[in-house]
Amino acid sequence: MGSVDCCATQLIDGNGEFNVQGLEHFVRTVKLADCGLSYAVVSIMGPQSSGKSTLLNHLFKTNFREMDAIKGRSQTTKGIWIAKCVGIEPFTIVMDLEGTDGRERGEDDTTFEKQSALFALAVSDIVLINMWCHDIGREQAANRPLLKTVFQVMMRLFSPRKTTLLFVIRDKTKTPLERLEPVLREDLQKIWDTVSKPQAHKNSKLGEFFNVEVTALSSYEEKEEQFKQQVAQLRKRFFNSIAPGGLAGDRRGVVPASAFSVSAQEIWKVIRENKDLDLPAHKVMVATVRCEEIANEKLSHMTSDEDWLKLEEAVQYGAVPEFGKKLGVILDSYLSEYDAEAAYFDEGVRNAKRQQLKSRALHLFHPAFQAMLGHLRTKALNAFKNDLEQALQNGKGFAVSVRECSRLSMLEFDQGCIDITIKQADWDTSKVREKLRRDIEAHANSVRSAKLEELKTEYEQQLTDALTEPVESLFDAAGQDTWASIRKLYKRETENALLGFSASLSSFELEHSVSDKMLENLKDYARGFIEKKAREEAGKALIRMKDRFSSVFSHDTDSMPRVWTGKEDIRTITKQARAAALELLSVLVAIRLDEKPDKVEHILKSTLIDVPVVQARSIETSTDPLASSTWEEIPPRNTLITPVQCKSLWRQFKTETEYSVTQAISAQEAHRRSNSWLPPPWAIVAIAVLGFNEFMALLRNPLYLIVLFVLYLLSKALWVQLDVNGEFRHGAVSGILALSSRFLPMVLNLLKRLADAGQVHPQPPQPPRRPPLSTDSFKSHSERQPTLPHAVPASSSSSTVSSTGVEHTSPLMQSHVRDSDTESNT
Repeated sequence: MGSVDCCATQLIDGNGEFNVQGLEHFVRTVKLADCGLSYAVVSIMGPQSSGKSTLLNHLFKTNFREMDAIKGRSQTTKGIWIAKCVGIEPFTIVMDLEGTDGRERGEDDTTFEKQSALFALAVSDIVLINMWCHDIGREQAANRPLLKTVFQVMMRLFSPRKTTLLFVIRDKTKTPLERLEPVLREDLQKIWDTVSKPQAHKNSKLGEFFNVEVTALSSYEEKEEQFKQQVAQLRKRFFNSIAPGGLAGDRRGVVPASAFSVSAQEIWKVIRENKDLDLPAHKVMVATVRCEEIANEKLSHMTSDEDWLKLEEAVQYGAVPEFGKKLGVILDSYLSEYDAEAAYFDEGVRNAKRQQLKSRALHLFHPAFQAMLGHLRTKALNAFKNDLEQALQNGKGFAVSVRECSRLSMLEFDQGCIDITIKQADWDTSKVREKLRRDIEAHANSVRSAKLEELKTEYEQQLTDALTEPVESLFDAAGQDTWASIRKLYKRETENALLGFSASLSSFELEHSVSDKMLENLKDYARGFIEKKAREEAGKALIRMKDRFSSVFSHDTDSMPRVWTGKEDIRTITKQARAAALELLSVLVAIRLDEKPDKVEHILKSTLIDVPVVQARSIETSTDPLASSTWEEIPPRNTLITPVQCKSLWRQFKTETEYSVTQAISAQEAHRRSNSWLPPPWAIVAIAVLGFNEFMALLRNPLYLIVLFVLYLLSKALWVQLDVNGEFRHGAVSGILALSSRFLPMVLNLLKRLADAGQVHPQPPQPPRRPPLSTDSFKSHSERQPTLPHAVPASSSSSTVSSTGVEHTSPLMQSHVRDSDTESNT
């Protein structure tokens, strides 16, 4: 049924002789050396006549010799045969091992069986363990002694090699695979646990050496078609077996294919020369099997013990009183039963299995013990937290509270550990106790950090509240003693805060270096806050300078607003205002918390104010003190405004304040012009002397007075309407031109209105109309005209009144008004 491509070859004969020539011929024929690392080795072991060769032939398309059932059950495969799997990638080699438990070799000749099994485990990536379904749970038929010995010797002879053990259950019964697989895995784990391991692998687990897989096949003779279908499904698992996740995906230390022959020879040589592969004596074997059965039975009963189950369930919800005593009673009862039943077996085996039972029982109980420790630790930790919080609320010192509460909590935990410990176990509670101690310390440190942070924030806020408004006020009224006042304020408030902070820290019993560092940080915070405020004010230097200039320039010594009447010395006032602004600038130039004198104000004053313009230009061309980015006496870290920036700020400041000076000068000029429209005193005297006769004539003839009075009213009305004062405020020429364009239309309009008012005609009732203009109306209009302030002269636009009473502005006056607005905006 197999293909000739498989090239089946006997690797080791029944006498244990290695077929070197046959292996080399096999390697050359199948071109194994060309595979590199991309190949896998599969072997099969199991009882004699269990259908191993038949399974391999169907699974890998090989042509191993199969047993003829008609001729009877006998040994078919002798030694170890090797062949290539047909149609499977990657390249796969399969080895067919001689069956175990055969009558041909006898009961005592099991050395070759162990050697061949060890060789298969050492060489193969995947080992198929063929076994009958009804042999599961048996000792000899399931190869348990053989596997135990092989495991033990393999760990001593070879480095760990991750091998896959694929248990193939033949002639599967109605029992589901889900029930059979756990039994197999448990048996395998038991074998591993009983193996005496070298020190290097003392704590190694089965999973570090083997991957365990389980599958089941129907009977080949009774259900052949079903068997073939299941084998076909199993065959698919060997494709890409060395890929991650495949059957051989976890293999380690794989030998290159070119060295496979040499490696196999050396492994067989080591196995053959080893002297420790004899099976134990029959008496010891029986004692081992029986004592292990008794121990397993007691452990099984212990696992389902009602008292234990109740105790285990109660532990999940909280601490159980007298836990150790109750657990000790359960363990003692089952150990006593074991001693009674195993009393007549080998003493060494009996004691070893008893110790094993005790260890497994304690392993069973240990999770509950750990849970109890967890409850005790949680309880003690919560008690510490509550006690500490209560002590701090009562005003106790922090360090004292931590020591007292920690002592009480640890004492409570120790007493609880005594209650839950059982006499049969030597369980160590030091790790949990140490963890509790660390948890207590961690919580204490967390609370300490929070409290210290609260104290730090509290005193920082206290300093902030104490410094904010005073510092802002001192900078607002900056003067020569500003920084001296700030230093005094800084020193006073910082000392007060440090005294309080130091007293609060004493209850924490911190190391001197830590407390000194925190006090220094608080002091640095105060200094940093003032420096921050200084930098903020320096950023608003130009605005502050303009405000200071405006305050000094626009107010007198009594803080009253100035009225520019023409008597003020604008030059002197401007100089004083600029000096005040410059003084403020000198305050904002640098941070002066170190009481080191400097010449900043003198340099600024001598450079920007005292030096005449021509002299200043000559100095700029030679040596300019402000042509630098640093001050001589001030370190760069304390510099807020550099000399170059001061010079730029001063230039911008003068540019933006020149308008106020110009406006003041203009206001003075306007005030002078508004008060100089009367003729000079000598002209008034001349008029009085020369017009004396005419004045007397007017007095003798009252009619002249009436005419003059009427003319006065008309003139007054025209004066108000034409706004003569406003027109002549901008000069005589512009006033004459504006009045000449408006005079005639205004006179005609007045005469027309007077004529209309003199005509009385009866007319039907009409809606109320605007009353005609009269002298009184002109007078009232004049009184309603807004009075211009003396400080800033304002120009009024000339207008003409049309025959309909609508006022029009002449083109010349419109141009004049536009020029005035442009000047004002400038």
